[in-house]
Amino acid sequence: QVHMVQSGGGLVQAGGSLRLSCVASGRTFSNYRMAWFRQAPGKEREFVAAIGRNGDVTHYADYVKGRFTISRHNAKNTLYLQMNSLKPEDTAVYYCAATADIITRIPRQYEYWGQGTLVTVSS
Repeated sequence: QVHMVQSGGGLVQAGGSLRLSCVASGRTFSNYRMAWFRQAPGKEREFVAAIGRNGDVTHYADYVKGRFTISRHNAKNTLYLQMNSLKPEDTAVYYCAATADIITRIPRQYEYWGQGTLVTVSS
């Protein structure tokens, strides 16, 4: 079992920045590939970014590429999402997720999830 606790969400103006954190416990963090997803009201959960076990491989959705950066610190059991140049359409609940399998953009293939944190971007 992997337990993950998220922090860092909030309200920000368009063009601003936020950093999300996700602290994992329970099993060896470095054994898991990690990802961020988001879900806006009335919409399905969508992929944002993913990172390999050592942080050497990253993937981004086109709509965040160049603005968001995913990273991890295995010694601290922590996953990050640095979000810059935020837009109102980035408003959503953001979730961290972990998988022991290959990196994927499909939510149901992740075994463990954080509790979610709300990011609101005002225009």
